[in-house]
Amino acid sequence: MIGFFMAPLHIDWLPKDAYADYTLIFSWMMFFNVVLSFGMETAFFRFYNKRENKQEVINNTILFLMAVCAVFLISVYAFKSYIDTYFGISPVVVSYLIWILVLDSLAVIPFAILRAEQRPIKYSFIKITNVLVNTTLTVLFLYVIPKSLENNQNSWLQDYYQTDFQVGYLFLSNIIASLVTLLLLSNYYLKLKLKFNKQLWKEMVMYSFPVMIGGLAFVVNETFDKVFLEELLPESFVDLGLASYGAIYKIGVFMVLFRMAYSLGIEPFFFSYAKNDDAPVKYATITKYFIIFGSFTMIVIVVFADLIKLFYIPKEEYWFAMEIVPYIILANLMLGIYTNLSVWYKIQDKTKIGAYISVFGAIVTVVLNYILIPKIGLVGSAITTLSAYATMMLISFVLGQKSYPIPYDKKAIALYLGTAVLFSFGYFYNFRENYFVGITFILIFVALIYYNEKVMIQRILKSVLKK
Repeated sequence: MIGFFMAPLHIDWLPKDAYADYTLIFSWMMFFNVVLSFGMETAFFRFYNKRENKQEVINNTILFLMAVCAVFLISVYAFKSYIDTYFGISPVVVSYLIWILVLDSLAVIPFAILRAEQRPIKYSFIKITNVLVNTTLTVLFLYVIPKSLENNQNSWLQDYYQTDFQVGYLFLSNIIASLVTLLLLSNYYLKLKLKFNKQLWKEMVMYSFPVMIGGLAFVVNETFDKVFLEELLPESFVDLGLASYGAIYKIGVFMVLFRMAYSLGIEPFFFSYAKNDDAPVKYATITKYFIIFGSFTMIVIVVFADLIKLFYIPKEEYWFAMEIVPYIILANLMLGIYTNLSVWYKIQDKTKIGAYISVFGAIVTVVLNYILIPKIGLVGSAITTLSAYATMMLISFVLGQKSYPIPYDKKAIALYLGTAVLFSFGYFYNFRENYFVGITFILIFVALIYYNEKVMIQRILKSVLKK
C-alpha cells in the first residue's frame, strides 16, 4: 500500500520520458530476477517439506544462488560497456541495477525460510522496513533535496545533487533498501554450513530449471508488454503511451496485492498439505473462495477506478489509457486462478509441464502484441495480457484434471466469475461513473455470494464470535 501511494508521486515528480524509462527498466529487471533465482524458491519449498535434513536443503539452495550471483557479476562487468550502450542509460544506473538484482536474489531463500517456518511477523517486518527505507529515500532525493535547493541555491548539496538524475535516485533508494533487507536476513548466512550435497543439488536443479523457464515465460507475459509498446507504438507517441500505460496499469494494484499476499501463503501450504488424503478437496475449496473474493475485488476496483485515478494519477494527460483497466484487473485475477490450478504439477514434480504452459502463454503474448498493438494500441496490449493468462489457466485446468483430479465446484465458479466479468465490463463500457448502477452491481454480487454461501458464512461468523 505504501508503494501504491508512492506511485502518484513518481508520476508527478518524474518527467514523462523518465517515467517511461522507469517503467521499461523494471520490465527487464523482472527478467533477470527470474534468472538469478533460478526457480530455487519453488524447489526449496518442495524439498524442504520432502526431506528430513532441512538444514541441508537450506545450505544447498543458498550456496547455489551465491554461485549464480557470482557468475552473473563476473559476466555483466566483463560486458558492461556493451550493456550500457544497449540500454542507453547512465552507466551508474546500470551498476545500481546489477547490485539490486544480486542483493534481492540473495534474500530470496531467507525469505522463503521465513515462509516455510510460518513466521509472518518477521517476514512482514523486514518487507515493510524495505519499503519504508526505499520510500523515505525516494522522498528525500526527489522532493526534499530539490525543494531545499530551490530555497537555498548556495547549499553545499548543490555540488553533489544532480537535477537530471531522477531515475538514478529511484534506483539508489532501491539499492540501499535491498542492502538493509539483506543485513536483516544475515543471520541465515551466519548459520550457513559450507557443506554441499551434490546429489541433492542435481535433484533440485532438475526440479527448478523448468520452473525458471516458466518464470521467464511469465515475465514475458507480465512485463514485456511495455517492451513491445516501446517497439510497436509510433515514435512520436512512445513516451506518452508507455508512461500512461505504466501509470494506469498500477490501478490494478489492489488485485495484485490480493493475489500476491495469497500466493505467498498458499505455495507453502500446497506442499505441506499434499500428503493428506483430503488434499484435492481442500485445494478445490480454497480455489473457489479465492475466485469469490477475487471476483468481488475486481468489481469494486472497476466501479471506483475513475475515483481512484483522481488522486492516484495526478497527470490528466495519462487518463486516456483508462480503457485498459477492466482487462488488466481480469488478467490479474486469471493469473491468481492459474496459481491455484498449478498445484497439480508442482506437487507431482512435473514442473516441465508448467514450463510448457508458460512458454505457450509467452507465445500468445508475442504473437498477439505484434498483431494488436499496431491496430488498437494500448488496449491491444491489455487484451494480449488477458488472453495469455486465460489460455494458461484453461490449459492447466484441462491437463490437471487428467493427471491429478481436483473436485472443483465448476458451476459455482462459472457463476461467480461470469457474473463478475459481466458486471465489470458492462458497467465500465456502458455505465461508467454512474455510481448508482455500480454500487447496485456490487450489492447484487454480495447478495449472490450470501445466498449461495450462507452456510459457510454463518459458520465463519459463529467461529469468530466465539473467539
